[in-house]
Amino acid sequence: MSDLQKQVQELIEHLVESGSENGVQAAVYKRGELVVDAAAGIADPSDGRPVTPDTLFYAASTVKGVTATVVHVLVEQGVFGYDTRVAELWPEFGTHGKGNATVRHVLTHSAGVPGVPADLTLERFCDWEAMCELIADLEPWWTPGEKVGYHPVTFGFILGEVVRRATGKGIAQVLAEEVAGPLGVTDELYFGVPSSALPRVARFEDDPAGAAMFASLPPDFPLFKSGPRSLFPNAELANRTDVLTADIPAWGTLTARAIARMYAALLDEVDGVRLITPERLREISTVATTGNDEMTGGPAQYGLGYTVGTIGASPAPPTVFGMVGIGGSAAYADTATGVTVAVTKNRFNPTEMNAYEQVYTLAVNALA
Repeated sequence: MSDLQKQVQELIEHLVESGSENGVQAAVYKRGELVVDAAAGIADPSDGRPVTPDTLFYAASTVKGVTATVVHVLVEQGVFGYDTRVAELWPEFGTHGKGNATVRHVLTHSAGVPGVPADLTLERFCDWEAMCELIADLEPWWTPGEKVGYHPVTFGFILGEVVRRATGKGIAQVLAEEVAGPLGVTDELYFGVPSSALPRVARFEDDPAGAAMFASLPPDFPLFKSGPRSLFPNAELANRTDVLTADIPAWGTLTARAIARMYAALLDEVDGVRLITPERLREISTVATTGNDEMTGGPAQYGLGYTVGTIGASPAPPTVFGMVGIGGSAAYADTATGVTVAVTKNRFNPTEMNAYEQVYTLAVNALA
């Protein structure tokens, strides 16, 4: 066991023993090599099932990075381009002034359709065709490219439908064939979880302090305009079979080592597999949109499908890119150091990233 593996293992065990976490996975890659694959705690509080490295965790918006990666692989193959208009592939989307929205606009959260109707039901949300019909008929909140604002849900459905129209395959199939398959993680990197894998999924519990803080946000907080509060992720939503098994590419379920491996294969070769060229890596990991984010109220620092120069809300070097999930799971990569770090957890806290930040700091200090 390496010193870093031992240190990360001890760290996450301490987080569990202290009561701040229930179950945690952590994975770290350095220049294409897996150097940490750690797990601690309980996957299911009802039966005491332990977390193992292959336990699956609902990871919320962490999975937006997976969706973006699928898009980049297809662009690399010449299937479509970043400046391809969405309506070229999906004509129905071009209504109400959205005709000039491009794949780049969607990746940079500037397409102008950040919200879904407040009366959207969970049943419809889990229905791909229904969601695409709804999104195609949305009126934009701004002219595509004019402003930037986090697209919590529509990001995944729009890019997923672009992939489907361009390839004739659902984005889950393309993920399996073009990303997860070559990397050997088809059973650890999902949008919708197959029923056969559901027994491996961790059960979530809400962190009372985090839930209370989130609930205390004012009703006019801009992000709350993006859809019904009932669809904002929490432990109850993360435990629903209909949500877990639906292809919702703004969310998903995975292991820490699988998504760390994916980011590692964006930076370098991993067992002979590199997903994109170094030139494309520079393009996707460079800040593409700046200014005030219309939905979060904070600075917008998006590359092509990832946040750049931040980890959650915390500043990071401009060479760092990735995505955080609202419950505290996250995955980021650093083009300067070749280090990728991923953490998954099942104590759902929408307002802090303590576990990730501690693992990340430990790994970077040891490897950078």
